[in-house]
Amino acid sequence: MKKYILSLAIIVASFSVANAQSFHAGIKFGANVNKLSGQSFKDQFTYGYHAGIFTEIPLSKKWTLQPEVVFNELNNDTSNKFSQLYNLNASRVSNIKLSYLSIPLILNYNVTKMVSLQAGPQFGILLDQHKDLLQNGKVAFKQGDFSMVGGLQVKLSSLRVYARYVVGLNNINEINNQDKWKNQSIQLGIGLSIL
Repeated sequence: MKKYILSLAIIVASFSVANAQSFHAGIKFGANVNKLSGQSFKDQFTYGYHAGIFTEIPLSKKWTLQPEVVFNELNNDTSNKFSQLYNLNASRVSNIKLSYLSIPLILNYNVTKMVSLQAGPQFGILLDQHKDLLQNGKVAFKQGDFSMVGGLQVKLSSLRVYARYVVGLNNINEINNQDKWKNQSIQLGIGLSIL
């Protein structure tokens, strides 16, 4: 995975040298309204946060590539079915926190100078393994997550205000295939271009 991150950094650096006058980079943060789908988890949205860095690389007047590196915290609660499926006491596995290092590769379509539509893939690396979730220290969640992102961004000078929907495409259940777990998030946040 480190090779992929290094390759991404080299590509971003190459684009930035080619487009130095219009290249932008900055910081971002905001709230996650997330849900983990599957019978094992409560059918409700919970709250978390995200923070990271972004770059904007112009491809043309209408298109911009926006790679990012973001820390995401997602919170979830198990349902009663979790203990039935895995023969566990559900009270000891409630209030689960998942921390991801997410790498979205967003393509912006600039509708106007201020408004952009956003879409692209997101790769997530699970930073905590939750080995205490199950008996015998078994890992419950897969180390990686692949998602699609769609949203809207408004630019106000160096300030960015955005809303996104992130939907997981792969099953992150590492225990077995009895129940498929997928992440979903609504992200609301602001970014500040500092370069």
